[in-house]
Amino acid sequence: MSGATSDETPIVWHVSEDEDHGAGHSGPTALGFWIYLMSDALIFASLFAMYGVVSTSYAGGPVPSEIFDLKLVAINTALLLASSITFGEAMPHMEAGRVGPMRAWLVATGLLGAAFLGVELYEFHHLINEGAGPQRSAFLSAFFALVGTHGAHVFFGLIWMVVLLVQTKQHGLIEPMKRRVMCLSMFWHFLDIIWIGVFTFVYLLGVLR
Repeated sequence: MSGATSDETPIVWHVSEDEDHGAGHSGPTALGFWIYLMSDALIFASLFAMYGVVSTSYAGGPVPSEIFDLKLVAINTALLLASSITFGEAMPHMEAGRVGPMRAWLVATGLLGAAFLGVELYEFHHLINEGAGPQRSAFLSAFFALVGTHGAHVFFGLIWMVVLLVQTKQHGLIEPMKRRVMCLSMFWHFLDIIWIGVFTFVYLLGVLR
């Protein structure tokens, strides 16, 4: 009996290197992030639908052609489109593991995004000072809700970008960092697409109506 017992060896379960690295991943998976983007798209679809319903409910207040400055909006659109291009320039450097150039392009993207947000805040401030705040009419309420929600997304995208700049400086381009940069890239380009819809549907058609 004692001999049989001494021949037994304890079973030790070893975690493989790939499984060990996988357990430490803190970044969202690509599938999970796509699901998030789809849910965000539904939010914006609801806001666009709401704006479409009340876009002519002026309540005796100003109409789009009286308050929208298309030149200013065109400049802001160019800023956001340019930020999407600079983010695209960062991606090949990320894939090649070149931390410095990637971070430089992300900084350029962040500056363009911050400029976009600054112009948008200026527009909101100007409209409110002119008596065209969100409480003036259903049209303006829907306008501030839609454009403001997009601006909030840009703001949190900038925070995310700053966090990634700090993390990549500390840890380099390890795989979790690459996934996070990729997710932010999808998020940023998503905001670009939404803004093109805002520019066309809200500003351009509003002035031409």
